[in-house]
Amino acid sequence: MTTLLHHIGFLGFDVFGTVVDWRSGVARAARPFLERYDIDVDPFDFADEWRSLYQPAMQAVRSGERPWVRLDVLQRENLETVLARHGADFGAIAGADLADLNRAWERLDPWPDAVEGLTRLKQRFPIGALSNSHIAGMLHLSRFGRLPWDAILGAEIARSYKPQPQAYLKSAETVGLPPHEVALVAAHNSDLQAARACGFRTVFVRRPQEHGPKQRTDLAPEHDWDVVADNLIELADLLGCPQLSR
Repeated sequence: MTTLLHHIGFLGFDVFGTVVDWRSGVARAARPFLERYDIDVDPFDFADEWRSLYQPAMQAVRSGERPWVRLDVLQRENLETVLARHGADFGAIAGADLADLNRAWERLDPWPDAVEGLTRLKQRFPIGALSNSHIAGMLHLSRFGRLPWDAILGAEIARSYKPQPQAYLKSAETVGLPPHEVALVAAHNSDLQAARACGFRTVFVRRPQEHGPKQRTDLAPEHDWDVVADNLIELADLLGCPQLSR
């Protein structure tokens, strides 16, 4: 058996971009909404605009500019900001339609390798989401995509958004392990860098299509992460996890 991460007691996963394809899922949900309300913007451009407000919105909480709020609240505010940019008539938009579109982040398809890879990894390690999303959102997303988590951790339990240390440290504490016995699996170098600073082990998974065909960021590992894999099935191979019975 491989000795890679042999002492690790928990694998925590970034979810948006690492495990699920947020861009395609948000664009799919946005398309009928944009057509219904005659909003002239490409659904993929709309998804990119919405996502571009993700970090600035969380930064307002990290900096103390505003008190803690869950990610679904921030996403709803960001949604209305993007719609306003494109001249949406909020008087004509049904509130239920806005709420449903905001839940697009709970109906995202896993990457093709994700469910098999996670299921194999779970045979050797406890696994869980270590995400900036709120717990209810991760629960719905997990049910939608059949993601086999043992736990849902991250921002809401810590009341702190990654990459603040508490988001990682509180997650390790919650599963009863010291940081050096937890590994973060992520497609984002900055997330891994913050986790390593907290004592976590690190696994980089390439997701070169997360931001579409013109992606320029996170195409390769930028540091000497403990493990690097092209996808979660390859990661399961590298970590000596058994094949699934067919």
